[in-house]
Amino acid sequence: MPGSDEALLAGLTVLDFTRVLAGPYCTRLLADLGARVIKVERPGEGDETRRGYVQVDEARTDQATYFIRVNAGKRSVAIDLAHPKGREVALDLARVADVAVENFVPGVVAKLGCDYPALSAVKPDLVYCSISGFGQTGPLRQQPAFAHIINAISGMMHLEQQGDPAPRVAYIQAADVLAGTHAFGAILAALWRRARTGQGAFLDVSMLECLVAAEDITYGAMINGGDEYRGPRPGMIVQRIGGRHLALQTVGAPQLWARLAALMERPELAADPRFATPAARRQNWDELREIVCAWIEKKFEKVDDAVAALTAARVPAVPVLSPTEVVAHPHLAARQAFPIVEHATRSAVRVTATPFHVDGRPLAPRGPAPYRVGEHTYAVLTEVLGYSPDRIEELRGLGAIETV
Repeated sequence: MPGSDEALLAGLTVLDFTRVLAGPYCTRLLADLGARVIKVERPGEGDETRRGYVQVDEARTDQATYFIRVNAGKRSVAIDLAHPKGREVALDLARVADVAVENFVPGVVAKLGCDYPALSAVKPDLVYCSISGFGQTGPLRQQPAFAHIINAISGMMHLEQQGDPAPRVAYIQAADVLAGTHAFGAILAALWRRARTGQGAFLDVSMLECLVAAEDITYGAMINGGDEYRGPRPGMIVQRIGGRHLALQTVGAPQLWARLAALMERPELAADPRFATPAARRQNWDELREIVCAWIEKKFEKVDDAVAALTAARVPAVPVLSPTEVVAHPHLAARQAFPIVEHATRSAVRVTATPFHVDGRPLAPRGPAPYRVGEHTYAVLTEVLGYSPDRIEELRGLGAIETV
């Protein structure tokens, strides 16, 4: 298999003004592929997620696993962007950067002097990406947003309500991760254009539009005159067996229902007018689900036995796992899905991996997450910008930067 020891994005410099999840997830992907990511943090406070769930250093309150996971491999520079001298440092960093990413509420970076017009004025071929809840235009552009808010206003919370008496809070922060991933792809596309034409780009990524685009049935139907497609989704079953649960799927490929009918030794069901077509199975799903679940309950005493039989019949089926089981799963171990990064006070910290392999090899973070806010300020300003020690000390004395 072709491969090289050189990272795909070796030599690329990313100026990272992001915080929390959507932006940091994007720049973590870039860092894992070899980009030099310079994370700009607020002096003293740093990224909000430093103070999140599970602190790996008992002596500190800024070493949350949340922060470590999405900021591994980056270098932290503490700059007060509200200080005129701090903005000068940011502009100097923009001059040597290829990419800049921010995820503030629209309008904030303009006040800080770090928006696209300001940075592209000093680096015309800069690829600049703004990630926000609602995008840079439109009547909701300045509305604060997190994944929960986007889940509500996108219609996803409504669609996921299903039979519950009221909408519920979703667990996964899907809007953030989708926005970060779309930003990652858009940045790479813009870099390809820059390589061909020398032209920079301004990219506007909306969390709301990312989540709406991820919905696979309802919006495509409704914008063309169809109806809302409410759950529960026909063809998908979760069935209790003993003390565990089985998940199986009978839709998504044309032969799944016929295979399941054959495994159930009920081939006549495949030709039954109530179930013979996808439309008929949707219309009569409650009746069909009852037949399938009754067979599962009678046929199997253990989830693993059901999975084995269904898999052998080429019907997708898995056990419903807890996070504890997922972390210990041999498949994810084989894929190296939870790599180890170094930590200043702990022997090692595990993080989730970038979810793709390159040239047959998994990607792991290329270094630890910044231990302290501004941990790399001095090194970046001397090595990258060529600042003298006297100038750095002057900036530090003015409160424009923070060094460790």
